[in-house]
Amino acid sequence: MTGGTVERGYERVRDAFAEAQSKDEGGAQLCVYRHGKRVVDIWAGMDKANNRAFTADTLMVLMSCTKAATAVCAHILAQRGLIDYDAPVAQYWPEFAQAGKEKITVRDLLSHRAGLMGIEAEAGVSPADIFKWEPTVNALAKMAPLWEPGTAFFYHFTTYGFLVGEVIRRVGGKTVGQFFATEVARPLGIDMWIGLPEEQEPRFAPFIPPERYLNEEQWRALFGGLGIDLNARFTKTLLHTFVSTEISIPLINTREGRAAELPAGNGIANARALAKMYAACIGEIDGVRLLNAETMEAARRPQNVGITVPDIVKPMSGRDPQNFGLGFELPRGAEPMLGPGSFGHAGAGGRMAFAHPESGTALAYVCTSMPWDGTSGPDARWVGWTQALRDAIGI
Repeated sequence: MTGGTVERGYERVRDAFAEAQSKDEGGAQLCVYRHGKRVVDIWAGMDKANNRAFTADTLMVLMSCTKAATAVCAHILAQRGLIDYDAPVAQYWPEFAQAGKEKITVRDLLSHRAGLMGIEAEAGVSPADIFKWEPTVNALAKMAPLWEPGTAFFYHFTTYGFLVGEVIRRVGGKTVGQFFATEVARPLGIDMWIGLPEEQEPRFAPFIPPERYLNEEQWRALFGGLGIDLNARFTKTLLHTFVSTEISIPLINTREGRAAELPAGNGIANARALAKMYAACIGEIDGVRLLNAETMEAARRPQNVGITVPDIVKPMSGRDPQNFGLGFELPRGAEPMLGPGSFGHAGAGGRMAFAHPESGTALAYVCTSMPWDGTSGPDARWVGWTQALRDAIGI
C-alpha cells in the first residue's frame, strides 16, 4: 500500500520507491525538498507490530541519523559564538580534562577523532545504562583515549551523542533533547524528538530487528580471523561496544528507550520532519534557516584528510571507510547521496538523510526493516529512487 504526493517531474521517484518497498516487509517514508519546497512526500508498507498501514504521520526511530540532529545543535551554538570548534572540550566541560584528554577539541568530537569510540568494560556502564546520562558522561570524562586524538578516526557509535551532547548541555544550558525541541523542532514546526513525549507513543512504529545479532564469541572469532590482536585495549573496548550496542538497540523499541535522550541514535521522527531539518540547513524555509552559509560550509568540509582508522583495525575497515565532515557523513561508495557536496547521515538498517546544496535538494528516507549493514554498497531500496531523483533534477 503506497500513499502520498509528488510534484510533476518526480513521478519516477514515486514509482521506484513503490517498487523497492513492494519487496520490503516493513514500512517506509521518503520526503524530498527542492529549493525549500516539498516535491516528494510518499510512504508505503505496514507497521507490522501494530498491524496498520503506514501514513505520513507514522513515527520511527532514526538510529544514527540522530547524530546529524545533534550536530545541528552544536553548529547553532558555534554560529552564535558560544562554541569554538578548535577549543579544547575541557574549556566547556572541565571534568573532561582527565587521562590525557586536555587537548581534545570540539572538532575532534564532531569528526570521530577523539579516541573515545566506546566505553571500557571496566567502567561498569551496562547496556541499560546507555539510556542514563550521568554514568555514561562520567565514565567518558575519566577515560583515557584509545589512540592519540586527532591522528586517526573511528566511528563513535554511541559515545558521539554523549560527548557532543554534554558540550551542548554545558554551553546551552539544556539537554540535547530540550535544545533541539526549542531551537530546531519548534521553529520549523516538525514532528521530531530526542526523547519521545508519551503522548506521541500511539504514532510510533517499532523497527523490525535483524534476524540475529552476533554474540561476543562470534565477534571474537571474526576479529581473530582478521588477525586483530584480541588482547589489545582497543580491541577489548571495541568488542565490548559491539556487544553492548547489540543488546541496547532492541531496548529502543521500549517506552523507556524512546523516552530517554540518546543523541547518537534514538531520535524519533517521520521523513517529513527530517527532510525539512536538512532543507533548513541549506536555505530558508518557512522563514527559518538553521545554518548560515559559513556554518554550512564548515559542516560539510572533510575532516579526515590525511588520516585513517587506527592501525589495529585496518583489517576490518575495507576499501570504503566512512568519510566525515563536522558531525555529518560525507559521500562514499556505500552512501553515495547525490555525490560531491552532499552531507548527511545514515542510520542502522537503511535510514538515510542528507542535503546537496548545489542542487538545493534535501531528503530523508526512514524505514522499519533493517537489511542494510553499510559494508556491501548502498541499500538496494535507495538505488532506484536515487537515480530517478538525479534524472529529475539533472545531476
